[in-house]
Amino acid sequence: MKMTEEPQVLSPEQELNRISYFRALNRRRFLTGLGAVGAVAGAAIVTGCSSSSHMMTTPPPVMAGSPSPTDVLNFALNLEYLESSFYLYATTGSGLSATDMGSGAGTVAGGAKVIFTSPALAAVAAQIAADELAHVELLRSALGSSAVVMPDLNLAAVVPMGPQTNFLLIARAFEDTGVSAYLGGAGYLTSVAADLTTAAQILAIEAYHASNIRQNIIQLGLQAMDNATDSMDVPTSATDAATSSPSYFCEKGGLAIVRTPAEVLNIVYANMATGVTSGGFYPSGLNGTIKST
Repeated sequence: MKMTEEPQVLSPEQELNRISYFRALNRRRFLTGLGAVGAVAGAAIVTGCSSSSHMMTTPPPVMAGSPSPTDVLNFALNLEYLESSFYLYATTGSGLSATDMGSGAGTVAGGAKVIFTSPALAAVAAQIAADELAHVELLRSALGSSAVVMPDLNLAAVVPMGPQTNFLLIARAFEDTGVSAYLGGAGYLTSVAADLTTAAQILAIEAYHASNIRQNIIQLGLQAMDNATDSMDVPTSATDAATSSPSYFCEKGGLAIVRTPAEVLNIVYANMATGVTSGGFYPSGLNGTIKST
């Protein structure tokens, strides 16, 4: 009689290490394929969907001062610092390494390891943590000496980390916001087909994250606690589970919403006013030139 071995269940830390190891094997080839910094400027804009009134059929307007690819890339890096720190603390209890934060980086407040009651969700969180860490390292490598250091972060700006429920609600907000921010960067790449292709590849990964997190919220029945981040956002709802709807929301016509950098900053600063330069998850603001709503 042939014996079959039970599959090994890895801890979140082991899962993160496993994923990171295999990513490291391919990172050099991936960076080589991206080419110059300009080739990833728009692709790096981070990391939902909503009503047709927010659908864009033309590129978003260029911001005052026409930010350079380096400016846009650093805006993305600020957002990736936040996401990566959030998922790393959630899965391992500690954040980015000194090397990945940059010399003279800010501090992280409110970080805590999540108490996962779902092993499957813990594994998903570890996978996302590895993805976001890879994005930080990719952006820092592409920017070189122009990369901004990690700013001060407050991971408990909305709810404290620790409970699995809080993790899901914040992750949903981060991922959906990130997808729309990514799309907002496409307007800077419309004349370069190769750049748009790279942007689409990275956007797909962020969208996978968003859909998976949404599905977990629905399966755990947490829709009533999932609040909208702004007027464009459509959080999960009881209708999703009751009608077996998809775990994501899209525009009429199957298009996702697009947010400008200012609209993204309104969410991460937890302030819908104009002219805001800090607050929420960034108590001292972002580093770089794109940092005002």
